[in-house]
Amino acid sequence: MYTELRETATELAGVLWREHTVYRERGGGVVIRGEHVERWISFAPTGGRNQARLRAGRLLDGGTTAPARSETVVDLSVGTAELAAVCRRLLADVAAAETIPPPRARREKAARAERPAGSRTGTKAPRPRKSRHTGLASWVVMICVAGVVGLWAYSVFGAYGY
Repeated sequence: MYTELRETATELAGVLWREHTVYRERGGGVVIRGEHVERWISFAPTGGRNQARLRAGRLLDGGTTAPARSETVVDLSVGTAELAAVCRRLLADVAAAETIPPPRARREKAARAERPAGSRTGTKAPRPRKSRHTGLASWVVMICVAGVVGLWAYSVFGAYGY
């Protein structure tokens, strides 16, 4: 199965990217790296006959691979043009995932947009509190501390009749 995956990946890499590297990964699959586009595609064998699992992701700084952003199972009996179309769709999904900021980043960006222009000092604004009132747990802690201080004062000063 590895030789078939390698042949298919090598042929496909020539169609997709002019500069590429094809190598074997630990799990028995084949990886195509496109350094100039900072993307990778992985072919891994599946349990099915003549099928492969295609995964796509991006390359991080330093050449390490980021986790796969999209994946699918394809039939290897289809032609190179069809496999190239599937790979391009997966790569487009990876590119689209990069342009959408994560939910937290979107919230922070919206919060920055709501601040008045004069309040931008470069420091991170503190999170607004849910409530300004002292909570029940704080009251319980304060009463317990007051009780311990009262018992200490009684034991020191109360026994002598001050």
